[in-house]
Amino acid sequence: MQTVFNCSNRLLDLSRPRIMGILNVTPDSFSDGGRYNTLDKAVRHAVEMVGTGADIVDVGGESTRPGAQTVTVQEEIDRVVPVIEALRRELDVVISLDTSEADVMRAGAAAGAGIINDVRALTRNGALQAAAELDLPVILMHSLCEQPEPGFVPQYNDVVTDVKAYLAGRVAAAVDAGVKKEQIILDPGFGGGMFGKAPPHDLAMIQRFSEFLEMGMPVLAGLSRKSFIGAILDRPASERLPASLAVAALVLNAGAHILRVHDVAESADVLNMVMALKALNEAA
Repeated sequence: MQTVFNCSNRLLDLSRPRIMGILNVTPDSFSDGGRYNTLDKAVRHAVEMVGTGADIVDVGGESTRPGAQTVTVQEEIDRVVPVIEALRRELDVVISLDTSEADVMRAGAAAGAGIINDVRALTRNGALQAAAELDLPVILMHSLCEQPEPGFVPQYNDVVTDVKAYLAGRVAAAVDAGVKKEQIILDPGFGGGMFGKAPPHDLAMIQRFSEFLEMGMPVLAGLSRKSFIGAILDRPASERLPASLAVAALVLNAGAHILRVHDVAESADVLNMVMALKALNEAA
């Protein structure tokens, strides 16, 4: 399995799990929309995240929450490019770009982004070609539908098997388009909405997380403040940190390579404790 990635001349070594800090430069993301949608606030938050343990900063200019406002490609570029340029100047950190649009990928890469993180797994028009041209690491995520109708109930024969089959298909499509397989990272896509998981599906994927590693590529887990936590515990997004940390520990222990989080300092503590216990076990 490939563990060292060249991310626009900044190396990412996944032989140890890494923390990806979420930087939403949007007015309407489900958890922190509007908090960091000015350049100064975005940069300050990124500096804080890196200072408390983020190895990657994931910049996103389009909300994926149900009912989010549609964003044009130019609006998305205008949101993310100045932030990426500023982070590239200010911080020695890998910058990930959370987008599904080919033109945004190109503009973000030109500004200094080192990873393409696509929740739609390069299914939008031109995305496969853009990813192949840019030759950057790419994160392919499972999602079930673009925007589910109210009352939509996701159905799977077996959620882990079905998600793995979808991801295998997207890996094949990416490789056929010219993306190097050793540049691909997988994300099973926890959460509701377009990601298409009901709470029992999310729990099953946590319980069987190690099965995703059988695909032979690094695996990212994005569990932070997700809807299944709110459904199980009846907590708003702002009160889901303890449960987010609990499930983070479980997937890290199962072998997750990247943890995508809102709360970097606390998540870094969890990662370090899990790694300390793993080191003790390996030394025994």
